[in-house]
Amino acid sequence: MLVRGASGLARRAGISSLVVGLTVVSLATSAPELAVTVGAVARDEPGLAVGNVVGSNIANVLLILGVSALVLPLLVTRRLIRIDVPIMLVLSGLLLVLSLDGRIGAVDGGLFLAVLVGYLTLSVVLGRAKRPVAVLEGEEAEEKAASGADEEFRPLPVWLAVLLVVAGVALLVGGAHLLVEGAVNVATELGVSSLVVGLTVVAVGTSLPELAVSVVAVRRGERDMAVGNIVGSNIANIGLVLGLPALLAAGGLPVPAEAVALDLPLMVAASVALLPIAFTGFVISRWEGGLFVALYLAYMAYLVLAATEHDALSGFTAVMVWFVLPLVAVTVLVFTLYEVRLRRLRAAARR
Repeated sequence: MLVRGASGLARRAGISSLVVGLTVVSLATSAPELAVTVGAVARDEPGLAVGNVVGSNIANVLLILGVSALVLPLLVTRRLIRIDVPIMLVLSGLLLVLSLDGRIGAVDGGLFLAVLVGYLTLSVVLGRAKRPVAVLEGEEAEEKAASGADEEFRPLPVWLAVLLVVAGVALLVGGAHLLVEGAVNVATELGVSSLVVGLTVVAVGTSLPELAVSVVAVRRGERDMAVGNIVGSNIANIGLVLGLPALLAAGGLPVPAEAVALDLPLMVAASVALLPIAFTGFVISRWEGGLFVALYLAYMAYLVLAATEHDALSGFTAVMVWFVLPLVAVTVLVFTLYEVRLRRLRAAARR
């Protein structure tokens, strides 16, 4: 309800589907992460708060984009490559650097929020300046007709869109409260750290709205909204979901050392991996989506083995570090070079 109402309001304002995904929808689907993080901070569970955001960003790129690409190859616009993905990379790297001292302070939170506000303002200005509203609405109507969209994508009355937003927020906050309660109880009963619970169960749970939006958008022909939703959500998770609690909490948010050692660098690596894959032909293909999903499953397996101190952990780590990850890196590099060379040959042929 929240996503549909927010999208309806944005479309009434004459904003393109890509900008809707990057701004309104990404903020809406980040509402569960915000509610969970605020609830975790209130319960003095900083590991759960940080793990939720970091785990959600990893899940968004590897799991959500991967599953969406398996449904249908995803289109990537030049604007995403030139503006939005670099901003996501900068924020991810900034979070890693500012977490090296073991804490995200009020100044850090203010910086994250400032970057988010500037990014949202830039996105809306560029989106509205690109095409007149009348032309935009006409083109979107043609796109929806061509893709077989039904009543779900017709503009909603303003009052109904506002009602859906309010009801969606209320339900998300209530669900997030139950999710935090359950996650803390699970961690306590199993003796697992709240960071691990945040990186796994809670991260996947709060990423379900992104999964729903992305898959539905792909099936409705809104493939640029699917990618924009993920990139915008990752930016919102750092800028708002971590920035606001760090700014308001006394003493900021402590960051567990294990998150700085493994999970934050992996979040940055997943963001970096998106750039060359998206750049090659401006499409995220099915095999690339399958690769993302496989890498996410391997990451989940490592977290479970490490949390339970399983005997298979050392062998699993050795196989991943010395065989799987180098093979993945070589494969991505070879295909990237091939696609770049192919594009140059096509450009030369056109000239």
